[in-house]
Amino acid sequence: MSQPSINSPKIFWKNPLEWLLSLWEFSRPHTIVGTSLSVLALYLIALSTLEKSITFDNIQNLLFPLIACLCGNVYIVGLNQLEDQEIDKINKPYLPLASGDFSVVQGRYIVSITGILAIILSFMGSWYLGATVTISLLIGTVYSLPPIRLKRFPLLAAFCIFTVRGIIVNLGLFLHFTYSFINRSFLVPEVWILTAFVVIFTIAIAIFKDVPDMEGDKEYNITTFTILLGRKTIFKVSCAVITVCYLGMIIGGFSSILNINKMFLIFSHFGLLIILLWRSQRVDLDEKESIVQFYQFIWRLFFLEYLLFPLACLL
Repeated sequence: MSQPSINSPKIFWKNPLEWLLSLWEFSRPHTIVGTSLSVLALYLIALSTLEKSITFDNIQNLLFPLIACLCGNVYIVGLNQLEDQEIDKINKPYLPLASGDFSVVQGRYIVSITGILAIILSFMGSWYLGATVTISLLIGTVYSLPPIRLKRFPLLAAFCIFTVRGIIVNLGLFLHFTYSFINRSFLVPEVWILTAFVVIFTIAIAIFKDVPDMEGDKEYNITTFTILLGRKTIFKVSCAVITVCYLGMIIGGFSSILNINKMFLIFSHFGLLIILLWRSQRVDLDEKESIVQFYQFIWRLFFLEYLLFPLACLL
């Protein structure tokens, strides 16, 4: 197998724009978008629950959790890249460490600085935010870092991902926002519904994310559900899991306990279910590019939920 060409590490003061573009790639943009939308969504749901409008004063309550969570995001994905350099040279040769755009030392500096900033900024926000970010970073650390390296074990790897993205982030951020607005924390049915959706949906992301990376994972003895069960089975299971999510939201739309625009919730998720079923018919599991595109499509559906559900609450 031909090895990708290795670039010289980019230096910030020599070419700041190229360095920043590499940093953006290092941060894994799809996870940055997902993190940003999740923080914004919980902020908007808290405003809706408390019947508050967006003002300059309360929008400041968004800044600490947003910056802290983004720093934590870069720490987690960056640490994973530091430990997966050789695998990424096969699976994701475009990433800065795998391509040589960043050196290992640069990667370690970025990961260390963002991790420290995440913890400091989060505790400046509230104890709820501090606990949310710290627990997320701990799970992200044991996911990637030897000797524990939970990503070696399919069930534990999936557990790490849906625990952070689904449970800790949603519940922790909502508790932080309600506390920051009225000095009292509580949870509402809408947050539990969103959390359940995200937990189940993230299972689909967690098991499907390894389908495009099957070649490198197999070479470096990383056991994944894709290697154990095959691409076709994982594809079908992932689509079924997302279908269950949308059916659950549609059914939830008929519930009287949710203070949301029920018709908007029902019809928007019915439409997304139809789009999912249509898009799944166009995937060629023998073509890596087709698999990658479908994985990106799944992330777009995930992003949409953090827009549609808060909108249903606001409406």
